[in-house]
Amino acid sequence: MEQKINVVVVDDHEVVRKGLTTYLETVDELNIVGEASNGTEGIEVAKTKKPDVVLMDLMMENGNGIEATKEIMSKLPNCKIIILTSYYDDEKVFPAIEAGAFSYMLKTSSAVEIAAAIKKAAKGETVIEPKIAGKMMNRFRHYETSPHEELTEREFEVLICIGNGLTNQEISDKLYIGIKTVKTHVSNILNKLGVQDRTQAAVYAHRNGLMQGKYM
Repeated sequence: MEQKINVVVVDDHEVVRKGLTTYLETVDELNIVGEASNGTEGIEVAKTKKPDVVLMDLMMENGNGIEATKEIMSKLPNCKIIILTSYYDDEKVFPAIEAGAFSYMLKTSSAVEIAAAIKKAAKGETVIEPKIAGKMMNRFRHYETSPHEELTEREFEVLICIGNGLTNQEISDKLYIGIKTVKTHVSNILNKLGVQDRTQAAVYAHRNGLMQGKYM
């Protein structure tokens, strides 16, 4: 007989938690070994029951899902945590994934879909809500893009001038733009490159080979 998947359900809404637990208990492959109504309680239940999979709500009083996920993963690194929440904004999604969440689903998912996600998690297969997957791909593409590729053509020209050691006034004269406009461009450049001052911007330009044949 195939070994059952031990599951803990953590959600502060009793109706949701009980309803989900009741359904999951009818699924042959699953064994509900514990419940918790908040993150702190969820950590303790997980430590005691050592489940294969934890269904974790995000926003709860007395220990949210992100904190609980991080703590459980530090104690039970082989446990698979599935975030099950109503939230899909960046401020919730990425901290949860960074904390160690294995899958991320919305509460609009059906009980059948949730049960399927648990089975997949036990096999090492991740399930990510399509809305979340799109966000992850956008962030991945952002990381794959070099910071200077975010610069406008004019900002790039100003960066090259900075790399050549020009002052704001000299840049203004060279590019025929106002001194205030130069300062605005410099500020935007520092923000986009993630550097603190024009010296670091100049170093960035040289290190990334941006000075080759440009306004020399």
